[in-house]
Amino acid sequence: MTRDLLFTAALFAAITATAQERYATRTGHISFHSDTPMEKIEAHNHKATSVFDATTGAIEMAVLMKGFEFEKALMQEHFNENYVESDKFPKATFKGKITGITAEDLKKPGSHAVTVEGDLTMHGVTKPVNATGTMGMEPTGAIRATSTFSIKPEDYNIAIPGMVRDNIAKEIVITVQVDHTKM
Repeated sequence: MTRDLLFTAALFAAITATAQERYATRTGHISFHSDTPMEKIEAHNHKATSVFDATTGAIEMAVLMKGFEFEKALMQEHFNENYVESDKFPKATFKGKITGITAEDLKKPGSHAVTVEGDLTMHGVTKPVNATGTMGMEPTGAIRATSTFSIKPEDYNIAIPGMVRDNIAKEIVITVQVDHTKM
């Protein structure tokens, strides 16, 4: 009985120690930009969710497509109804790993160059993504992760009608900034 109790206590301590290295947010900022001579398009979403495990480098993110806000309401409507089909594919997700930083690096202020690798799922299509970025502890104690990378809409089966094809860039630049706090 005592042996079982000690084993249970040790297991609980191990789980608790692991959980202390996990960080999360529900207010991550993801934006995208399309820049052509015909038109500039930009949208922002400040409700991305993310969980980061500092001991393994594992990171997961999710964002609701209808949460992207555009300068023009008509652009937002076309984005949701015609391009990403938000009713059919409501979320974009990323599941991957951050390398180039350790849990110890994140315990002191500063920013470190990192590499992010994983799978981005959007519009029902999953593709590998590799990007560089930075990660580090902010003066507030939050773990800030930033990255900028590009994707091609055609890679995610997002069809751009010929009539507006010149208005939308062939590659869309995505910027991510999330401040994770300890769970």
